[in-house]
Amino acid sequence: MAAKIKKGDTVVVIAGRDKGTKGEVLKVLVDDNRVVVRGVNVVKKHQKPSQMDPGGLKSFEAPIHVSNVAHADPRDGKPVRVGFKTDEHGRKTRFAKRSGESIDV
Repeated sequence: MAAKIKKGDTVVVIAGRDKGTKGEVLKVLVDDNRVVVRGVNVVKKHQKPSQMDPGGLKSFEAPIHVSNVAHADPRDGKPVRVGFKTDEHGRKTRFAKRSGESIDV
């Protein structure tokens, strides 16, 4: 299966508490089918102090399921489905199905 969402992509959350939020993909967890998106699904965790860290209440982005995000269209930023085609050099590239613009730079 080809990877439709990669690290560094701009995505829109289409379901859940943060629906409508745009953000950059920070990490892709392939085995769990989850992604970590900047500013989305921010949770707080109580951290015990250690020698290196003073502890306290820490905020971080928790992973969300990949089915709850969609690529942001490069043209207007709305959620869009992704297709694949080969370019003139024979490389497989991703493109937005609605606008036809390339997602890979």
